[in-house]
Amino acid sequence: MYQPRTVWLSEVGEMAPLVGVVALQGGFAEHIEVLESLGTNTRRVRRSADLQGLDGIVLPGGESTVIDKLMRSFSLAEPLKDAVRRGLPVLATCAGLVVLATDLEDAAKGQHTLSLLDVTVRRNAFGSQLDSFEGTLDIDGVGDGVSATFIRAPVITRVGPGVEVIAQLPDEAGNVSGAIVGVRQRNVLALSFHPEETDDDRVHRTWLRQVSEEV
Repeated sequence: MYQPRTVWLSEVGEMAPLVGVVALQGGFAEHIEVLESLGTNTRRVRRSADLQGLDGIVLPGGESTVIDKLMRSFSLAEPLKDAVRRGLPVLATCAGLVVLATDLEDAAKGQHTLSLLDVTVRRNAFGSQLDSFEGTLDIDGVGDGVSATFIRAPVITRVGPGVEVIAQLPDEAGNVSGAIVGVRQRNVLALSFHPEETDDDRVHRTWLRQVSEEV
């Protein structure tokens, strides 16, 4: 059985990175809790000045349209886009995936994205909040049977040539069997689900190892 969160960075002798979490709307507090439980230094990111000195950044779930509007209102969108293009490691979950995508199948009127991840995404692919569900996934580079919570989650319907598919729904997932729910492209790890809503911290651990290697 998988063992839940424990502080580990100091145990293996690694310097704890400074990770920003975009804290405009959505599930940023849950990500911060997981990161800090693993010995990571965190910072809430709301404005461009908050990007200074970060070793990595998390784009959490929430309402992608609201996050988009607030990032532009707080003049965060372009500086964040520039930082990621320069190589800042990113973990994006649920709405964060939508915010990064180059294309949306069902964009809301006036909705923008950062166009950093060469994928097409369909928002709310699993239905309403009432259709939320939990399951396990085999994720390349992370592990097998990783706990995943899907809440009004998107799916990835197209991947570009530079995008690696790392997770798909299993065959028993009904009419969305085989749907792509996890990808990696250079310094971006993007997932349709909420790893922060479970006691399985392997997604964050794996990503933090990548961040630590870049520090």
